Amino acid sequence: MKPLKIMLMVFAGLFVTGCEKVIKEDLKTAAPRLVVDASIDWVKNTAGNEQKIILSTTTGYFSSEFPGVSGAIITVTNPSNIVFDFVEMPGTGQYICNNFLPVIGQTYNLKIVLNGETYTASETFTPVPEIEDNIDQNSKGGEAGDEMEITFYYKDDASQKNSYLNSITEPHSAFPELEVEDDEHTNGNLMQESYSQEKLKAGDQVDIKLYGISKSYYNYMFKLIVASGNDGNPFPTIPSAVRGNIVNQTDNNNYAFGYFRLAEVATKSYTIK
Repeated sequence: MKPLKIMLMVFAGLFVTGCEKVIKEDLKTAAPRLVVDASIDWVKNTAGNEQKIILSTTTGYFSSEFPGVSGAIITVTNPSNIVFDFVEMPGTGQYICNNFLPVIGQTYNLKIVLNGETYTASETFTPVPEIEDNIDQNSKGGEAGDEMEITFYYKDDASQKNSYLNSITEPHSAFPELEVEDDEHTNGNLMQESYSQEKLKAGDQVDIKLYGISKSYYNYMFKLIVASGNDGNPFPTIPSAVRGNIVNQTDNNNYAFGYFRLAEVATKSYTIK
């Protein structure tokens, strides 16, 4: 399947020539909904015991802040019924666990109790291969051949179907570039991913993260990409709310946004030559 990219972009302003008057229209703001960032990521060669879940709410279109949500009781339970408590750093909406035990292939259950309602989700911890040591650099990369480009590699596991999320961070972009990929047509192959940026120069560090993700999370990210209009389709679909795997067991109409993800992570840093 062709890689799909989601670019996180900030628009500082929109300038239109030939206009003498700026019209600002009041937008109706829907009632806030809970947003759950429950990304349990286990970086290779670390203990993985320190994990964080963030609760916030949706907010107005022009707002740059996402209010944190306090007062929740959050637990994650493994197949052996060991319960991991996520305790809030007071007033932040950030809930911390310091004794988490990550195990690849095990299914974990998330439970959030907030304002008399219970939210749940289940997900399986997904493995990821190592990023190969050899990273190629090309000073004539990109579509126009005028960008600095790097290409990294990883070996897909032929014994199972796999999906991946990769994240690229470098000094000239405010946010990471995220890309999803699966092995539908490349099972067992040496996979390669490329990233290019015209501003990259010698000495710049590029940080690569490769996540092993479930097929359901891949599908979720696919929908986000389409909804954001960053899938390269010249006739994009109408944006809509993308719901994850968080289920409100008390009131299905009061659903939450976000996803409970369990991913092993491979990392690699590369310095432009």
